[in-house]
Amino acid sequence: MGADRRPHVVPVTYAVHGDEVFIGIDQKPKSTTALKRLRNIEENERVSVLVDEYDENWAHLWWVRVDGVARVLTEAPEAVELLVAKYPQYDGDPPRGPVIAIQVDGWSGWSYA
Repeated sequence: MGADRRPHVVPVTYAVHGDEVFIGIDQKPKSTTALKRLRNIEENERVSVLVDEYDENWAHLWWVRVDGVARVLTEAPEAVELLVAKYPQYDGDPPRGPVIAIQVDGWSGWSYA
């Protein structure tokens, strides 16, 4: 959420390490490098990330929400290593943009089972 107090929802790649979540800004084509998600963090460091799993078998449904304080890191080699380890698509072409680091202060979730 930025200064306009409206939620801004975007799909992201992420990696979790302890109580930190890292979001990569990769080089896939984007309309600009001045991304709204980065501007929003400058204006309001409070963020939420929602991860869900959908399945035709509703007994497999679940979601997790992370709330925390974000900062934008211009260099975060350890975070990039975590992202590369999680996403084979990054092998040979890891994220080169900044990394969003979120210090988690709240976890919530739900699962069908």
